[in-house]
Amino acid sequence: MNAVATWDAVQSRAASPGSSILNAWRAEREATRAAPRNDVTDSKQVISGDNASMLQLFGVNSAAAGVAVTPESAMRVSAVFACVQRIAGAVASLPIETYQRVEGERERVENAPLWWLLNEQPTPRFTAASHWEHTLASMLLRESGFTYIRRNRMGEIKEFVPLPWDGVSPRRVTTADSDRLEYSINDVRTWGCDQDDMLHFPGFGFNGLRGMSVIQWAARNAAGTAMAMDEYSGRFFAGGAHPSIVLSTDKQMTDKLKTDTRESFAARYSGVENAHRLPLVLTEGMKVANLSLSAEDSQLLEARKFQVIDIARAFGVPPHMIGETSASTSWGSGIEAMSRAFVTYTLETHLQRIEQELNRKLFRTSKFFMRFDRDALLESDSDGQAKYFRAGIGGPGAGPGWMSIDEVRKKKNLKPMGGKSAEVYFPPDKAPTNPTEGTKP
Repeated sequence: MNAVATWDAVQSRAASPGSSILNAWRAEREATRAAPRNDVTDSKQVISGDNASMLQLFGVNSAAAGVAVTPESAMRVSAVFACVQRIAGAVASLPIETYQRVEGERERVENAPLWWLLNEQPTPRFTAASHWEHTLASMLLRESGFTYIRRNRMGEIKEFVPLPWDGVSPRRVTTADSDRLEYSINDVRTWGCDQDDMLHFPGFGFNGLRGMSVIQWAARNAAGTAMAMDEYSGRFFAGGAHPSIVLSTDKQMTDKLKTDTRESFAARYSGVENAHRLPLVLTEGMKVANLSLSAEDSQLLEARKFQVIDIARAFGVPPHMIGETSASTSWGSGIEAMSRAFVTYTLETHLQRIEQELNRKLFRTSKFFMRFDRDALLESDSDGQAKYFRAGIGGPGAGPGWMSIDEVRKKKNLKPMGGKSAEVYFPPDKAPTNPTEGTKP
């Protein structure tokens, strides 16, 4: 596989620092800013000082490229959208099971009362998958996800209601003997609730009130630069007959004739709708030359590729999972190693935060707890799943197992066979003396 030029290497070959495409784009935007304006709501205003602090409260951050980066505008960047989709989709695909601790062991609770709400329909307006995707998107793009716990008069949980991030305002309330959070909620109507009735899923860096948004802290400049490059490259190629086409003649031309020729040519041949539609007719000895501006010279392709990797790094998603495979062998043994690292170092942190919030808000005892079934991630990996089950069942030459064949069949939604299939394999000389020994912890 060909090596990819690094950003530093590209810069060392450039005639001037930075990208010529972006430099031209910034100069154009600076000229636009300098022009007098009466519209104070213009989104291209310079954001600074107190205005910047105020806008950050609403999720607006000005990137170094001069673009106002919001969660909504950042999601228009394909790399940001893909990262959020991969993380949120992975979490939404995992079932949540309820367990109870019995004599130091854990047992799965059959027909758990909250199973339907957490795995199928938390509220009539949402499916469970949509709920978890909404929660993870809020955690990654905003900083926290909020879900209201609706109870009946007996205190029983009836539904989980996902709330918009900008409709929830947490505040700290302290007394002589307590330090708690209360929430003001503005969603159709305005009301408040105690922390016991709110599932608060913060992202990394929770300070007791708010977490840290990936867009605000880690990917703001990367997303803003990607947005700037998308905007400029889109307008750059939208003209069809772009400035790289030069018309020349050895005859003398007046200024008016030059202007008329330029405008006539642009009217006939520029724009996507005119591309390849009409033949080019030149008279009076006029010639056309193509002064093409390569993407390599302007560093546009390298810069765009660098931003994809930078955004993926901020979200903790291996680049190959969002379509960037040029550096797929840079970690461990390649794509397989990076996929395992994604589960271990990225998904696991989100799953832990969610599980701990569910356990401390939904149960008043340590006897019960909830856990995402990580094994479900193997469903689409038939080879990895086969190796996992083979090791779990054990056998001659493979050593003792920790699962029975019936347990494997249950995971595959097959009926148990009973008999020997319900027993965990142990070599004859290593049979357990404790009846409970050999069960998976």
